[in-house]
Amino acid sequence: MHKLLIDTPGEEVLLLGNEAIARGALEAGVSFTTCYPGTPSSEIPENFFKISQETDLYFEYSTNEKVALEVGAGAAVAGLRTMVTMKHVGMNVASDPMMTLAYVGVKGGMVIINADDPSLFSSQNEQDNRYYARLSGLPMLEPTNTQEMKDMTMEAFDLSEELGLPVIIRTTTRLAHIRGAVRLGELKPVKTSAHFEKNPFHFVAVPAVARNLHKVLLEKYDQASEKSESGSYNEIIGEGKWGIVANGASFNYVKDAVSDLGIEDKVSILKLGFSWPMPQELCTRFLKAVDKVLVVEELEPINETELKAMAQENGISVPIKGKGEGAFSRLYEYDPGMVRKAIAQYFGIDYKPHEMVDSSDVPALPGRPPNLCAGCPHRATYYAVKQVYGTDTVYPTDIGCYTLGLLPPISMADFVICMGSSVSSGCGFSRATDQKVVSFIGDSTFFHSGITGLVNAVHNNHKFTLVILDNGTTAMTGHQIHPGVDTTPMGVERTRISIENVVRGLGVEDVHIVKPFKLKKTIEAVKASMEYDGISVIISQEFCPLFAKATGQFKKTKPFYVNYNKCKNHRDCINLLACPAMYIEGEQVEIDKNLCVGCSICAQVCPENAILPLKE
Repeated sequence: MHKLLIDTPGEEVLLLGNEAIARGALEAGVSFTTCYPGTPSSEIPENFFKISQETDLYFEYSTNEKVALEVGAGAAVAGLRTMVTMKHVGMNVASDPMMTLAYVGVKGGMVIINADDPSLFSSQNEQDNRYYARLSGLPMLEPTNTQEMKDMTMEAFDLSEELGLPVIIRTTTRLAHIRGAVRLGELKPVKTSAHFEKNPFHFVAVPAVARNLHKVLLEKYDQASEKSESGSYNEIIGEGKWGIVANGASFNYVKDAVSDLGIEDKVSILKLGFSWPMPQELCTRFLKAVDKVLVVEELEPINETELKAMAQENGISVPIKGKGEGAFSRLYEYDPGMVRKAIAQYFGIDYKPHEMVDSSDVPALPGRPPNLCAGCPHRATYYAVKQVYGTDTVYPTDIGCYTLGLLPPISMADFVICMGSSVSSGCGFSRATDQKVVSFIGDSTFFHSGITGLVNAVHNNHKFTLVILDNGTTAMTGHQIHPGVDTTPMGVERTRISIENVVRGLGVEDVHIVKPFKLKKTIEAVKASMEYDGISVIISQEFCPLFAKATGQFKKTKPFYVNYNKCKNHRDCINLLACPAMYIEGEQVEIDKNLCVGCSICAQVCPENAILPLKE
């Protein structure tokens, strides 16, 4: 039995933040769950995927976030409790249906999990999605620890049904991946089917209907505002004259800092857990009771700006500072030391940080940049393309493991902005320049948002090569399934969609299927693509070795070694491929047999045929 299905109310268990959210949804009686996987939210759907195989819970890895929200909307409008999960940039994709779903509303509770990524640990931007709550008019809750992540999830479902609105729960990477004690509650029975009550003049958002629905949304916003005033997640802690406002992970840093500095009796903390709509009366009462205010919030000065506006509207002359105070910036995530220092500086506390351990005599650690895994088929594909197209070609890339092709010596990534952009931007580069263009996109990303760009390329007669890197899984976020995955080895029944059939169905006439570990034939296919006058697609098919091992599909092969008698130390193997299984020992290239998966690409690249299978 899955650990999140343990029905022992009152027991305390250690859970990851994302696991606590999943457990909260189960205790709330969630019956319908969708997502597109994206770090730092991926563990939530990963647990739902496993649980769905043991229970009546419905779960799907949807094609993209927009689809996930639309599928979830159908279930929630019909009356099922629904959860949709995504990372922060995924909400950009989902925002189209979300903005109008806010008008239409839901019948069954719908909770949208949005995971922001301060410091860009695994993302292409650092956007602050608290703005989406304001843009859509939807309530937003922000937990501060694992217990609240469970409890707030449950409350969000109740709030959603009471208001008839989706409710957004915003976490961050730090919260999603902390572990903490969580007291379990009862698991509610799951409602697995519903009946949709037709009402087209409410659910069909044509202009005449939407005008009325916008008025209803504003009325629901007022109801949500009343809830935020009385909710237990917004509170004033302490009675001191020094005011501090905090939300999310920052609240924990503030609590620790106040304790470490010994100023509990001098401080009042305004905790904002039900952060939108902001509790105007509570905030105003707080501002009137303190002499000065420090706002501690990662990323944008959203709470700071709101509080300044409230102070002005209510004639409250209290200094309010946030960004720019101490080390507080709109950049990156905060840490306890930074918060402690800023509080001490702002309130004039004599504080001396702990001296750092002197490590000046310790040699600097070698850099460890992210790298394509040993035996990754993307490395072979990049090598083949580079041999044919050279370095003057423009190489738009996309979001996934293969983005690591950016790094030298591979150096096969020139432009990326979002999922699917490699195909569409390839259209632009091919028209705007005289350079050759080769775009790279992964299999999961192709289904997510690459198909529409390819439709555009075919229809508008663009001329470039698209390489679809099909490694049989959504590798970057943890080997989730997508429409092109053969799910049979995983014990899951899903219809597999052929990428080749999709590409040909879109009108692409020059299509090449290659096995990248067969380097000579792959290079021949790449040459043919360069000679084609139009859109050419290369589908490079080879399993991610980690996924293949995990699903029992890995074909065991012998690792390779370097024959010193043949090796002339050209080092093409390292300088062109940079496989992490290879290293330099003294002046000699070596291969770590424990890392080598036997893909043989280095052997095919070696000009002396000095790399051979190890005989054991």
